[in-house]
Amino acid sequence: MPSPALKRSTLLAVCACVLVAQSMVAAVNLLIPQLSSSALHPSHTEILWTVDAYVIAFAGLLIPAGALGDRYGRKGALLAGLALFAAGAATSALAPGPALLIAGRAVCGTGAALITPATMSILLHLAGPEGRARAMASWTLAIGVGGMLGNLGGGLVGQFLSWRALFAAMVPLAALLATAVAVTTPRTPRSPHSTLDPTGTLLLTAGLLAVLFGIIEGPTYGWASPRILGVFAAGALLVAGFTAYARRARRPLIDPRVFVTSPRLRAGTLGLATGFFGLFALFFVNSQYLQGVKGYGPAVTGVAIVPLIVGMALVPKLAARWASYPRPVIGGGLALIGLGLLGASTANAGTPYPVYACWLLVISAGTGLSMPALTLTTATSLPPHQSGLASGLGTSARELGAALGVAVTGTILANHPDLADGMGPALRTVAVLVLAATAMVVTGYRGSVKRPKGARGCIEFAATAARARPATTKPQPTDSRSA
Repeated sequence: MPSPALKRSTLLAVCACVLVAQSMVAAVNLLIPQLSSSALHPSHTEILWTVDAYVIAFAGLLIPAGALGDRYGRKGALLAGLALFAAGAATSALAPGPALLIAGRAVCGTGAALITPATMSILLHLAGPEGRARAMASWTLAIGVGGMLGNLGGGLVGQFLSWRALFAAMVPLAALLATAVAVTTPRTPRSPHSTLDPTGTLLLTAGLLAVLFGIIEGPTYGWASPRILGVFAAGALLVAGFTAYARRARRPLIDPRVFVTSPRLRAGTLGLATGFFGLFALFFVNSQYLQGVKGYGPAVTGVAIVPLIVGMALVPKLAARWASYPRPVIGGGLALIGLGLLGASTANAGTPYPVYACWLLVISAGTGLSMPALTLTTATSLPPHQSGLASGLGTSARELGAALGVAVTGTILANHPDLADGMGPALRTVAVLVLAATAMVVTGYRGSVKRPKGARGCIEFAATAARARPATTKPQPTDSRSA
């Protein structure tokens, strides 16, 4: 149950916001055939940018957007994000040509970058230490369900409606959500100590955008192509430049040394990236397998992915009871994702659906088990006045992992004649990487320290983490601690 400060209506409103923002990451993927044959006559490159503009703007701007909410108000950032989301959707729906369609997608992604960290930060402030685990379980459920509903909604729109209908529907939906937020959600205290750090923000954002572009476009242009290698080199230089600058700056956007002093933050961000790496690799092939290999229609496919929702909806309630033991919860959850992917990699045209559904349930249960604890770890690894920044950091890790999962899977599939032949090797590769990263995450939690409870404790932890030694006691509740 939500805490007295966090009303159920508030929880539902902010979770609905993040669900809608996440759903638009993948919804356009299933509209590509209709877009390609539309009156806009987009080129192959323009189609790619229609898909990728949202993801690049969304993931690349999350960290500064979170800092913006900390400084000027999280509720205001959420409402501004919904307004931008609606404006971008309207622009795309009315676009007379590909350029305006792409621009609308980028504006929509910018709005989503404001929405996502603001929603998490609001929940953390309102839930209190005792209610954070449950609040994060609801928030991460909204993230997962949003990704799946995006695939389902895009497929149904592509079959029964015009592609413009998807974008047009987002405008009144965003207005409805803004009204719900305005009525149900109280303002949280602003953080005057937070800084936007224009120079650091520019360096970090440009570096993340370059890395994202390289990951997303790598399968298209080739990982060894001069364009992709140049983009990765530019991204690495920009991130290195940010690191050098932030170490000298008086008030940096984020001090990179926190990754050295806080093993939990390192483990949490790696865990979030790992979970979404595996989950979005599955999303990339799941609908194609069910429709192209099994021969299901869009409506039946929507029903067939229900096992992915069941685990995410039910398991977090159980995981919240084990919040005092984040290491086995997180390690077990990520391991289930890897093992479920190994099982799903055995599927072919003759595999009975109930068998495949069992592997979906395993992956779903692993996601529901690990993601709330990872989210809470990252979100509370920085001082309370930087909760929006921490939320943006964790969500950036999710989106980078998701983009990399799709890129790796797409690259492996491209080297096989069809999906039926390449799905097994692709999912096995992803599974092995997930299991290897899980071992690293669990090791990172082994080196974590006890964190004092409460706001003062969070500040004291940040100041003393550099002197921390490996913990020899039981892990502390996740409210003191990550998609």
